Amino acid sequence: MKTFKLISMALVQGDQTISIPLIDGIIINQENSHRSWILEMYVDKKDSIFFEQYKISGELMEIKAVISYPENEPANFEVAVYAVKEIGDYVSVLFKGTLKRVRRKYAEQLLSQLIANGLSGEELITRFEDDMRMRPQLNV
Repeated sequence: MKTFKLISMALVQGDQTISIPLIDGIIINQENSHRSWILEMYVDKKDSIFFEQYKISGELMEIKAVISYPENEPANFEVAVYAVKEIGDYVSVLFKGTLKRVRRKYAEQLLSQLIANGLSGEELITRFEDDMRMRPQLNV
């Protein structure tokens, strides 16, 4: 098994990406034949009802997780909420799922989109660097 720091997470619903504000998080590659991953995140208590509903329904969620470094391309996962547990002032949400094989080339798509929006020169470089850190949703 390999363990990584979970930097950020976003829920994908249709063509929308909803950022989930993390207090902290960890992700574990179980390195088994099922390509299973375990993700645990700590969030504010106010967000627990949302995840409780997914736990009860058993519905799969598509998420994008940035692992280890903010500059890394988000990895796409299909997960189910396995547990939601209150810990102090926060809530631990435990997911189990698999890594989706298709990875978009975020940097290339971002650059193409910025150029299509008419940016060039120093403005293009500055915006590209900022967006690579912030990872806004792209119009794909």
